[in-house]
Amino acid sequence: MKYRSGQLYYDGYESVAASLAKVVRLQGALTPSDRLLRLTKLALVTEEGTKQNSLTKERVAPGGGIDLEFESDVVTISPEAALYETCYVTSHKAQCRASAFTCDGQLIATGSVDASIKVLDVDRMLAKSAQAPEQAAQETPQQNMENHPVIRTLYDHIEEVTCLDYHPQYPNVQLLASGSKDYTVKFFDFTKPSVKRATKSIQEADVVRCLSFHPSGDFILVGTQHPTLRLYDSNTLQCFVSCNPADQHKAAISAVKYSPNANLYVSCSKDGDIKVWDGVSNRCIATYTRAHDGEEVSSVVFSRNSKYILSSGKDSLVKLWELSTGRALITYTGAGSSKQDHRTQAVFNHTEDFVFFPDEKTTSLCCWDSRNAERQRLLSLGHNNVVRSIVHSPTGPAFVTCSDDYRARFWYRRANME
Repeated sequence: MKYRSGQLYYDGYESVAASLAKVVRLQGALTPSDRLLRLTKLALVTEEGTKQNSLTKERVAPGGGIDLEFESDVVTISPEAALYETCYVTSHKAQCRASAFTCDGQLIATGSVDASIKVLDVDRMLAKSAQAPEQAAQETPQQNMENHPVIRTLYDHIEEVTCLDYHPQYPNVQLLASGSKDYTVKFFDFTKPSVKRATKSIQEADVVRCLSFHPSGDFILVGTQHPTLRLYDSNTLQCFVSCNPADQHKAAISAVKYSPNANLYVSCSKDGDIKVWDGVSNRCIATYTRAHDGEEVSSVVFSRNSKYILSSGKDSLVKLWELSTGRALITYTGAGSSKQDHRTQAVFNHTEDFVFFPDEKTTSLCCWDSRNAERQRLLSLGHNNVVRSIVHSPTGPAFVTCSDDYRARFWYRRANME
């Protein structure tokens, strides 16, 4: 009962909480807790039985990720960006500007201005790249189709696909969410090869710019051209927003992302601010104003332990923020001598030893040691136009870049490379 009273107090119902505490004679301060949420989740897992492993198993790469509080001398064993090579290239009919990995790193999705979405199999791309030219030439049309890395092409948007995210319980739930300039969020069940249309959709009031699934998959955050951040129940499609209008951004939302433990989520905007939100109450609990000197903040992502936020901005800087203090601990510099014209993302590699960020002017990939900001060698990305999206595999040395040259490139570091 104390937890319920505390949550009522936290949600702004002070008089109701005080009355309830008085009736049941609660002692001590009324403090909010997510214990009820955790108990509910545990009950659901127990009830479903067979889904317990998929709901509770944390899919992460080996190692603990970045933790500046406890690390001293860390030996980096993962490869820097310059050691990756292109293993596969796929082309759309227009600019390619969105991408996503499944949580196990086995599938990639790419989205384009041509309104199409491609789903690619990582193992097939690696097999294709290792195949001798003469062997490929001897393949029958049937074999080529069976081994082709593009396993699905989805069509249901009528304008540019701006953002993508796979359901976090893949492969148990094979669902892909996409946002578009056609004001919709669509959900694709890609288990059936013949189905190219969405199973359900959300009609928004403005252009959809970003989205992020809750780690359980039961909710999805949606950011649009409008400053108000939306939270949808991904099953019923019911919409929720913060009860306090002052919580919201003042301009279009650029990126949004849940923390791995689902306790928090983070958003950034054209207004230059980063906002941290309570994942239980849906309230904004911290705002980093003018996070990138007032320039648009282009991307935000949590570290694996949910202690840090990695952000990038149109000032060509990448920053690592400590959640407990709200300070930018590290600034990664040297990605460009001028401001960027387009949004792109800064990402951790799969072990969080490195930070990757595309340099818009040179079409190369900047790489830093995540712990000391030491610049590594540049990687030429081979695109003929600006890179608009980069996403790294959560489980291995692989990433994908999407460009306005209509192409998506799959990059990989093979273990036997010199």
